[in-house]
Amino acid sequence: MPHAGDSNPKAVTLIRSDSLAVTPGYAYAATAPAESRLIFLAGSCPLNADGSTHGTGDIAAQAAKCIENMTVALSEAGATLADVISTRVLVASSHQADLATAWNKVREAFADHEPPSTLIGVAALGYDGQLVEIEAVAATVDI
Repeated sequence: MPHAGDSNPKAVTLIRSDSLAVTPGYAYAATAPAESRLIFLAGSCPLNADGSTHGTGDIAAQAAKCIENMTVALSEAGATLADVISTRVLVASSHQADLATAWNKVREAFADHEPPSTLIGVAALGYDGQLVEIEAVAATVDI
């Protein structure tokens, strides 16, 4: 299956706008051709293999673990981070600095691939000690 960076075509096209404000690390929209295979991921949580919450109290560590777990799920679906067409980053905090901490880890992981994304502060997440969760949709083109 092709991925961004391969010589094969990629499914995700990021759309930027010269009419809107410059965004901090994400495109305003993305498209995938009709023949794309869409991959809908469950929210990636900062869970260790034994089910325990990784990095309790540490937003950056939890965001990194979410990305690590997402990368595994994507791989098992035949995709990579470069195939992600959109994300939603949830942070259990009302402090903008905490949201920025999580966002910085996400941006670091995605490097120059900047899919549309939403960063949201929420009251709570599902697991004990969980501070971060990342939802994603990916698209690949089967050749």
